[in-house]
Amino acid sequence: MTKSRSFLQALNPFKSRSRRGGEEDVETVASQEQKQFTLHTLVVATKDFHPSNKLGQGGFGPVFKGKLDDGRLIAVKKLSQSSSQGKREFLNEAKLLARVQHRNVVTLLGYCAHGVEKLLVYEYVANESLYKLLFKSGRREEFDWKKRYDTITGVAQGLLYLHEDAHTCIIHRDIKASNILLDDKWRAKIADFGMARLYPEDKTHVNTRVAGTTGYMAPEYVMNGNLSIKADVYSFGVLLLEIISGQKNSSFNLDPDSQSLLDWVYKLYKLDRTLEVVDAALASTVVPAHAELCIKIGLLCTQSDPHLRPTMRRVVVVLSQKPVTLEEPTKPGYVGATYRRNRRHNASSSTARANSSSQSFGSLTNSNTASLSATATTSGTATATVTEAARRSALTNSSRLADPRGKRPVED
Repeated sequence: MTKSRSFLQALNPFKSRSRRGGEEDVETVASQEQKQFTLHTLVVATKDFHPSNKLGQGGFGPVFKGKLDDGRLIAVKKLSQSSSQGKREFLNEAKLLARVQHRNVVTLLGYCAHGVEKLLVYEYVANESLYKLLFKSGRREEFDWKKRYDTITGVAQGLLYLHEDAHTCIIHRDIKASNILLDDKWRAKIADFGMARLYPEDKTHVNTRVAGTTGYMAPEYVMNGNLSIKADVYSFGVLLLEIISGQKNSSFNLDPDSQSLLDWVYKLYKLDRTLEVVDAALASTVVPAHAELCIKIGLLCTQSDPHLRPTMRRVVVVLSQKPVTLEEPTKPGYVGATYRRNRRHNASSSTARANSSSQSFGSLTNSNTASLSATATTSGTATATVTEAARRSALTNSSRLADPRGKRPVED
């Protein structure tokens, strides 16, 4: 269906325009996009939003499974009236997903605005989330090497579309295992655009309030609020290494001498023991050369200097197994107690960084510490320390925004 040109042109990159405070905006979107569902249709489809059809709970409200009269299975997000933050995320998702269409991005089928009831209707994704598959269910063995490699490639292609091929560059800001859904053909689909941002083409980065999930947020974003597409690249790198290893970065404890999954992978890589990273459940199906390639990509994506991270286009090219020469990854960046300015520029990237100061972040003091949304400032000194007071302030700020589903900087 053709998108409404007036609707697309009306979108402001970082502010939502509402007629009366935002509550009617979903209704406006629905009427302009002509993808309306009646409330009665959704009540029947979900059996009056019966608890047995509940798929999950987000900061916006609950999600229910339903079945339309034509046999299509749907997922219905129902806006909670008690969450102002949820309303903003709900509207943000409605606007952004109205603009995008890609096989690796969840499909928004339509909207419903009936009085105080505001709902979004999506395609139903049969295998639910990557998080459940990797960390919660007993189906990890079913998730063999081919499925994992296809998932990695699918997420990469979805992000490439958002960054370079969508109407306007979109930064997702919350790429993580629970926001990757797998359909009945095991095709990966990026979901949950509640925190996504449009990205002006004439900017190298934007400064914005920090929001995301512990273990996935890029250090320069957490510490300085500097948001660019390279923040999504970092999150993708973490996700890739979690898929390969079957380990969660935010609660990694496999090696007491490593402070995070990234730290552990990098150490094994430097010791030429890369394949020890691979999940034991993949022993019978893994393709060693492909696994080594993926691990190197993951390390390149999580480098401390965002300028050294590849674009998603380059990642997709490498994953297609075309002959390419990959540079050696530098140490991954971690959100932590100290950071220092990188005064020595890598020769291969000095031109790209000539007009911006790169930063190299130290290792995480405690991998289970809640994410910080503090802004660190320096006045030309070589090193700076994030004080305990700043840490407490950051946690206080985060707590005001926290919700139980990880939409704010809390542990997943």
